[in-house]
Amino acid sequence: MTNTFLTREETVQLTGRKQPKKQAETLRKNGIPFFTNAAGYPVVSRSVLEGKPQKHKPDKPRWQPAV
Repeated sequence: MTNTFLTREETVQLTGRKQPKKQAETLRKNGIPFFTNAAGYPVVSRSVLEGKPQKHKPDKPRWQPAV
């Protein structure tokens, strides 16, 4: 079973940077979506890099009056 997010080591390998701020800078520069966790480390979803579609909730139908 694979993890949902890249490990810290994988993030270092991906960005070539060890410092979290520099990792975030490199991810932004390359257009890779991520979020920063409470410890200040960038967190990258594995599905972004593997090209697997993320589950998307279908939009709720808009209300229309019954006329």
